[in-house]
Amino acid sequence: MSPQIMLSIGAISAGLSVIIGAFGAHALKAVLSETSRATFETAVQYQMTHSLALLLVGLLMLVLEPKPIFFWAGAGFLLGICLFSGSLYGLAIWNLRWLGPVTPIGGVLFIAGWLALAYGAFSSAVPGIDRPLP
Repeated sequence: MSPQIMLSIGAISAGLSVIIGAFGAHALKAVLSETSRATFETAVQYQMTHSLALLLVGLLMLVLEPKPIFFWAGAGFLLGICLFSGSLYGLAIWNLRWLGPVTPIGGVLFIAGWLALAYGAFSSAVPGIDRPLP
């Protein structure tokens, strides 16, 4: 995945999290229980946080180098958003209890994305320096 695609997906996902959050705060306010509303807000928060992480990955790919590990970091964040936030949206809005076991898989993908990002950043050469930082 190119840095431009990573940046575009991150920006689109961040925009969607604002739209979904506003929808939840206004259209669903009277419909959702307090517990469902908290679940929905958690989904929005994690979607926005990991959308920003996708933007970070795209920027690092532009500044450092587009190494495969950065692709895997971005893939972890994107799939994590779909599985973690998506399952929480389904739980909060439609009470789809069968989505409950999907949520932790998304969480594991978030963790894998952060670990891949850390490894990629640590092992990358910094422009102007001929070797990775110690």
